[in-house]
Amino acid sequence: EVQLAESGGTLVQAGGSLRLSCAASGFETDDYAIGWFRQAPGKEREAVSCISSSSGYTFYSRSVEGRFTISGDNARNAWDLQMSDLKPEDTAVYYCAADDEAGYGCRVLGEQGTSTGFAFWGQGTQVSVSS
Repeated sequence: EVQLAESGGTLVQAGGSLRLSCAASGFETDDYAIGWFRQAPGKEREAVSCISSSSGYTFYSRSVEGRFTISGDNARNAWDLQMSDLKPEDTAVYYCAADDEAGYGCRVLGEQGTSTGFAFWGQGTQVSVSS
C-alpha cells in the first residue's frame, strides 16, 4: 500500500523560503509520479508541481514557476518542494500525491491539466505566508 506523509509546513513571512518534504513508501516499482497540490480556504484544489521518478519530467503551474522546485529520488523515498519568494497567496494546505500510472500521471497533468492519475494522497501540511 502506497503511503505518503508530508512535513515542513509552517508560518513564514512573505519573501521567505520553505522546504516541504514528502516521505513515500509502498511502491511496487520505481516508476511513479509525485505531485504537490494545494488548497486554500474557499478555493478548489490546484496542482502546483509534479515529477516523474524515472523520466525526470517535471511540471510547474504558472503561479509557482521560477519560485518553486521539485526534487527527490527513489533511493531516499523522499520528494521535496523547495519554495522561495513566498507570497501570501501561497497560503494553503499542501498535499503530496502519487500516481498509479507508472509515472505518466505527471505528463498528463502537465499536458492535459488533469490530475486523475494521482490516486494516492497524503494528509497535507499547512503553509501560511504572512504579509
